[in-house]
Amino acid sequence: MKHEIDEKTQIVAPRVVYEERDFLVINKPSGLLVHKTTKSSSEATLVDWLLMNYPEVRNVGDNKEFRPGIVHRLDKATSGVMIVPRNQEYFEYIKNLFREKGVKKTYLALVYGKPKDKIGVIDKPIGLKPGSIKRTVFGGKMKKEAVTEYKLVSCIMYHVSNEKKKEKPTQEISLLEVTPKTGRTHQIRVHLASVGCPVLNDSIYAPKREKVGTGRLMLHALTIEFIQKNGRGMRFEADPPKEFGEIIRGLESGRSHKG
Repeated sequence: MKHEIDEKTQIVAPRVVYEERDFLVINKPSGLLVHKTTKSSSEATLVDWLLMNYPEVRNVGDNKEFRPGIVHRLDKATSGVMIVPRNQEYFEYIKNLFREKGVKKTYLALVYGKPKDKIGVIDKPIGLKPGSIKRTVFGGKMKKEAVTEYKLVSCIMYHVSNEKKKEKPTQEISLLEVTPKTGRTHQIRVHLASVGCPVLNDSIYAPKREKVGTGRLMLHALTIEFIQKNGRGMRFEADPPKEFGEIIRGLESGRSHKG
């Protein structure tokens, strides 16, 4: 299902998966920034949409000026499920769950190549690469613990058309189910790139690889799970964008993709 343009904000709107008095769960589209990073920025954000449609979040959060209502984030290019608290009490509850690792998130990732093991754990601290926005497992500053689990769902062989070289090298694309056990910036993208399987169309961690499909980053937050205050287990799922299915169907049918 395609995300619609919100009439009030003219933003490609997230879809509301679930809502109740204390929180809502949304499916964020790829390309929508979660919140502004500077006061002067004019780029439309998820926060803009929230303030227009759920104005109560204006008074929620630990930085109400830049990110009201935001208790966790997704990269701009990543789509998928997010939880948004609607009052400060619930914000503190969810924030503490994240801190105590009481929230489980599962992602789908289409990646270049095939991981060595069908099921694996990437346990590599991540630091900031000096002089850039890139994160790295190879040194860097301000290194922090980072652990990512993954499971190979399927692997597809395909041909990439290269008009310059006039050849069709055979390559692999894998579909992974990924569960980050920590929450570092770009964690999944950095970890998968570090084992030779960068996310498809990642302009930061795989800038020289051929683009596939629409060219969007093929990383999607599929599910989020946590325990409610009353002890009830909650699990929410955001349907994968159509690009995932289109790429998989296209590759399985043997069609070539230009690179």
